[in-house]
Amino acid sequence: METETVTEKSLRRNLYRVLRKTGVNRDNICLTASFYEDLNFDNIDWTIFIHYLERIFNIRINDDELNSFSNVNDTLLYLRGELVFSSN
Repeated sequence: METETVTEKSLRRNLYRVLRKTGVNRDNICLTASFYEDLNFDNIDWTIFIHYLERIFNIRINDDELNSFSNVNDTLLYLRGELVFSSN
């Protein structure tokens, strides 16, 4: 159980690190933050975000999956699923 907590904290910390690399202000990062409305993502932000997300988490994200990311929590849920899937 404690390992899950550490993993969850690490996952969230790394996601927030990716958002910071994209230029998002730390104060604006929360699970409910919308990429378009709250974080003001544009095409360049998405490109940078996906680049770092794939690099840091060692995953590949296709366009269909990317369209399901409307807020930070959606991305976190996706990452949980990807990392569980890739560890099996």
